[in-house]
Amino acid sequence: MAKRLAAWVDYALALIVLLAAWWFATGPMEMPTYLLPSPLRTWNALVGIAVTGELWVHLGFTLQNIVLGLVLGCVAGIALAYLMTRFPKLAVWLDGPLVILQTAPKIALAPLFVVWFGFGILSKIILIFSLVFFPVFIGAVAGFRSLDPKMKDLAKLLGLSTFQRFRQIELPSAMPEVFVGLKIGAVQALVGAVLAEWMSGKFGLGYLMTFASATYKTPLLFAAVLMTVVLGLLLHVMLTMLENRLLSWKSAKK
Repeated sequence: MAKRLAAWVDYALALIVLLAAWWFATGPMEMPTYLLPSPLRTWNALVGIAVTGELWVHLGFTLQNIVLGLVLGCVAGIALAYLMTRFPKLAVWLDGPLVILQTAPKIALAPLFVVWFGFGILSKIILIFSLVFFPVFIGAVAGFRSLDPKMKDLAKLLGLSTFQRFRQIELPSAMPEVFVGLKIGAVQALVGAVLAEWMSGKFGLGYLMTFASATYKTPLLFAAVLMTVVLGLLLHVMLTMLENRLLSWKSAKK
């Protein structure tokens, strides 16, 4: 509890420092509004689109894409990692193609995803999926391979089926490493979602940034950026809470 409170205090202090620096730059330093709007103007722009409901439409669309990409990337990453650790020959066959796919710059390929899969939601989900899959996959592989051989012997002794062994022993043991990859993937998913909306579509925080930039509405642009930061922090907090809940056995063991 004390560690969580200290973390929240650190977050609050960092926010206060940033707001103070922002106010100083737009106040005493008199930086032009078109370069850096004041916190008050940015807040007014944010409240304005929140009252009209426009903010919630764009925020909901971005969050929907991120959640879908995270779920699909997490499930696929864990599944393939399990199969590769379960069947070594499969790992030999897929190692080369996976390395090539992993080193390909996903962000640079984003325009191709739009060309291949259209301007709809599919291209966005596929981009987010590609950014989430590899961090989760790498973490899951490390987690499955670190399983104590004695646990496998115990599963055989208890007569557990393949599914029971996966659900009760292998997956829980790999979850700490999976969450490491999932947290990295969540950040990349947010970046990928905003980038995909920036390039195509008429909804999402990325589109809102593009619209604000094209119409020279700097306060609205900063408001959209701030909402993206807040969304990223919320994703991190939610994943941390989920991790603490699912891995409570680990702290109890200590």
